[in-house]
Amino acid sequence: MTTPSDDQKQLIFDYCIGLTSQQQATEAEELIASSEQARQLYTSLKTALSPLQAIELQDCPDWLVESTVARVNQAAAGQEHLRKLLAAEQSRSGSSGGSFWPTFGRYAAVAAVVLAAVGIWLAPLDLVRQKYWQQRCQMQMAQIFRGLSNYIADHDGQMPAVPISAGQPWWKVGYQGRENHSNTRNYFLLVKQGYTDCRNFVCPGCAANRAARRRMFSDKTRLARLNDFPSRKEVTYSFRIRCTKTSGQSRRARRVLIADLNPLFQNLPSDYSRPLRIRVDFKVARSNSSNHGGRGQNVLFNDGTVRFMKTRQMGVSQDDIFLLQEMRPGYEVRGCEWPSCETDAFLAP
Repeated sequence: MTTPSDDQKQLIFDYCIGLTSQQQATEAEELIASSEQARQLYTSLKTALSPLQAIELQDCPDWLVESTVARVNQAAAGQEHLRKLLAAEQSRSGSSGGSFWPTFGRYAAVAAVVLAAVGIWLAPLDLVRQKYWQQRCQMQMAQIFRGLSNYIADHDGQMPAVPISAGQPWWKVGYQGRENHSNTRNYFLLVKQGYTDCRNFVCPGCAANRAARRRMFSDKTRLARLNDFPSRKEVTYSFRIRCTKTSGQSRRARRVLIADLNPLFQNLPSDYSRPLRIRVDFKVARSNSSNHGGRGQNVLFNDGTVRFMKTRQMGVSQDDIFLLQEMRPGYEVRGCEWPSCETDAFLAP
């Protein structure tokens, strides 16, 4: 009997509370039909969530939805305690039929217990989806920062970096040649050297990304042979391009490190032999990242904080993190531009 993976268990939970797309729902149904353990998890979750069916649906303020979803996500580590809570909830609701599967997924038990125990008025489902994936994304960025901090501690305070000179291309995500022509190679060092999981670099904010994340390889031998993420599908965040002139003072200042994918680089060409030509238009110059449906972007700062920002402009200077200062509508991006000063944050590709 094959035990479902953690991602499959999360898929089953998402299916239980309606967080799946039509394609994902079909995938979940096939999994439940083919695996006894998956079916047992699904049945247990539905039993635990059954008290919610008696709650009259009412509008719920954003702050309450966000707070509840945050508590669901943050509780993911306490599996043993949650197992006991879920068992008690099942017993109180009159469930029977054997002991609950002891190795269910991290997220399923957490959310099932919190939702059933708190008994909140349910918000519109789309709002719940948004908040849920938004905070899952924030947790992934926090995991990346944890790996980054450990890397810096092990490398005499140095950020992960590969040799690259100003004027060289930085847009070739997934390029495995010897030349360092991808800005994502710096952070791929965290994956390659085991400081964080490669799946943390795929934002869960849209169905396509979540599907890619579930297909993500875990072969460490293959990882060791790569120089960069395999393709754009395996990295859906954008990373700060370092200024060519960095002072010690600027390194101590609060800076943006990572954000959801820059809308300017949503569709990069796969042919690396041809020069990059992307024209900045008014729509792209004003759009938020598509990772969260254009509602905003999660942003990781160098102090470890992660915030969901509904604007691209940061700081007192209102610097646009997705464009260099000289970039205006009509500007043609060649993929080799670099910021000329540290206060001009530019996240790419």
